[in-house]
Amino acid sequence: MTPANANLALMEIGAVGSAFGAYYSAKSAKNNLQFQAQMSEINARTAELGAKGALLRGERDVQASKLRTAQLKGAQRAATAANGFDLGDETSARILTSTDVMGEIDANTIKTNAAREAWGYRAQGSNSTAQAGLYKMQADNQNPLMAGAGTLLSGAGSVADRWSKYGSKG
Repeated sequence: MTPANANLALMEIGAVGSAFGAYYSAKSAKNNLQFQAQMSEINARTAELGAKGALLRGERDVQASKLRTAQLKGAQRAATAANGFDLGDETSARILTSTDVMGEIDANTIKTNAAREAWGYRAQGSNSTAQAGLYKMQADNQNPLMAGAGTLLSGAGSVADRWSKYGSKG
């Protein structure tokens, strides 16, 4: 075997090796993107669970706030009556009405905070869903066979070019 033939043989082996490398590199990239898509989908589901949890906590906290308001009103009525004031007079009514208003403000604040927290989780989930779609699209665009074939054809072209140069020199 002449040195030129040995050189061509090595180039052919290199082209085939590069083709296999391109194939497995593209296959690995595709698998990685599919995994990333799955993780993003899991993150989206987790975010939705967080949103539902925030809303449930908000409902529970509203109920607790209303209970505290009712307990406060009961204590105010008892204190008013114990001090000899008429529960039907204007001052007592104002105190109890203020307690109701402040209790409702507290409940509304709790609801609003829970809704904001849930919105944050849902926005995060929406972003994760969009990212999963992007990863899926990128994975679908990975074609290991085409990557390997393209590299093999490119290498074959280089081998053919060298072969024609060596062949023309005789």
